[in-house]
Amino acid sequence: MPNFICKTCGNQFAETDEPPSECKICTDERQYVGWDGQQWTTLDGLRQSHWNVVRLEELGLYGIGMEPSFAIGQRAMLITHPEGNVLWDCIPLIDDGLIEMIRGIGGISAIAISHPHYYTSMVEWARTFDCPIYLHAADRQWVMRPDAAVEFWDGETKDIGNGLTLIRCGGHFDGGTVLHWPDGADGKGVILSGDILQVVQDRRWVSFMYSYPNLIPLSASAVRRVVDAVEPFEFDRVYGAWWGKVVCKDAKAAVQRSAERYIRAIQEE
Repeated sequence: MPNFICKTCGNQFAETDEPPSECKICTDERQYVGWDGQQWTTLDGLRQSHWNVVRLEELGLYGIGMEPSFAIGQRAMLITHPEGNVLWDCIPLIDDGLIEMIRGIGGISAIAISHPHYYTSMVEWARTFDCPIYLHAADRQWVMRPDAAVEFWDGETKDIGNGLTLIRCGGHFDGGTVLHWPDGADGKGVILSGDILQVVQDRRWVSFMYSYPNLIPLSASAVRRVVDAVEPFEFDRVYGAWWGKVVCKDAKAAVQRSAERYIRAIQEE
């Protein structure tokens, strides 16, 4: 039986004879059902129509995306380390060429994902590289393909080795998570943020939303929680979820001033 993949959000579902009647991720108000209705594909189908693109973002960090763009269009990121590589966020497509390339640079020892919109084909990735998937337990209900590889964590932070720390920020989802990589940006520190911290077109700034496609803002208290969660960590750069969406320097100050601007905007009468 196939594992169907939603064409709108890219999430892969548990095996079924027929496509699911709906995508729970997309019927939630933070996402949407495509204008042409619910549509499905499979991993085999994607391998016929799409391919992977790998780019070096900085020393020790690769971006992995899909061409042509599919579903939400995010890229995954691979942090390399002699003691084990970590995949941050996920994309629906994994194929033989990409597998060979990743194995050539040490494989993947763990996967961590910011929030449910990027769970995609995480189980395929975990089974291929025989590694765990770290998800915050607050988002347990959004796992559409349960698997023994999924390890739910509780609390506000989780050390996953090699200096890497998962930080629960909440915001976009209750378990919304970012990853702190202290060795990035020449040792000044990096946050891999998905869209929990959304790098915007003016890349000196970030933003915060409950729903991006439907433009539902977060409350002031939720924004403050996001900023407070990352405040103890040093970082000079933020990598968002899409190619080019990077706050290249002075990112910690950018997050703070962005939160102040956002809260000011939603509270003014």
